[in-house]
Amino acid sequence: MQQASSLAAVPAVSPTEAVRPWALAEVLALYDLPLIDLVWRAQGVHRENFDPNAIQRSTLLSVKTGGCSEDCSYCSQSARYDTDTERERLMPLDQVIAAAQAAKAKGASRFCMGAAWKGPKDNDLDRVLDMVREVKALGMQTCVTLGMLKEGQAEKLKDAGLDYYNHNLDTDKEFYGQVIKTHTQDDRLDTLDQVRDAGINVCSGGIIGMGESRKNRAALIVQLANMPQPPESVPINNLVPIPGTPMADTARLDPFEFVRTIAAARITMPKSWVRLSAGRQEMSDELQALCFLAGANSMFYGDFLLTTGNPDADRDDALFARLGIKAI
Repeated sequence: MQQASSLAAVPAVSPTEAVRPWALAEVLALYDLPLIDLVWRAQGVHRENFDPNAIQRSTLLSVKTGGCSEDCSYCSQSARYDTDTERERLMPLDQVIAAAQAAKAKGASRFCMGAAWKGPKDNDLDRVLDMVREVKALGMQTCVTLGMLKEGQAEKLKDAGLDYYNHNLDTDKEFYGQVIKTHTQDDRLDTLDQVRDAGINVCSGGIIGMGESRKNRAALIVQLANMPQPPESVPINNLVPIPGTPMADTARLDPFEFVRTIAAARITMPKSWVRLSAGRQEMSDELQALCFLAGANSMFYGDFLLTTGNPDADRDDALFARLGIKAI
């Protein structure tokens, strides 16, 4: 009786239902479900929209590392913090192409390039456009994360053949000021509007485990799901505390809360790719499998994610073989 009552607290949603606005109370009710009920529901939505045994694999390369002027409290690349990350110039084109070729040979279908900028200068953007064109010519999907864009830059990226632009909301609007003070979340939303208007797929998610509440996590999911068009790709990052950053001593999040966030993202954004991103190196194979069951169907593949570690390709290949998962 108690279980039936908890399920009834969440409005029934058909897996085939069209995307609709979500209220914060509805998403909080999802989080409050017994975990098995929540995962079961998310898996039903997932199976209605995707092959449940297929995972999309992306490789992420830092093409310009360190020296960022922003104060994101989780980031080792901020010039404001004393971390082990060294400042490096924009990577030469031939090195980027070699890395993309290696990623493709290992089975990645999308190549993502990240640069630690508040936003790209036009001359720097021109060099990134060359990278996009060359990676696209390899037959891979392309993605970049360059910070906040100025007017006209999204259109240049589209013309170069860019498939996805990543710009995470990081956390909900209420908690945002406790994480970043050098810009607002509205600044990020403005860049996402430019990306969408240019006809580029949106990649936007967040980081959990930064000391936010469950309400903050649910509100982030609501913000993403209620965009005029939900992001095509939704990376869910689990904070990796980095020495030298203000979040170095942040307590680790309960792993089941991470699974709940994956499930909430899948239910509210049924057509989106939900990606396991930062923090996967610290996850057991069993936890990753539970995330796949909860609706995650994309992951970063390769030894590094910008400046943090990631499981090596051999470990991921072995996990896929054990689970009977195929890479796409």
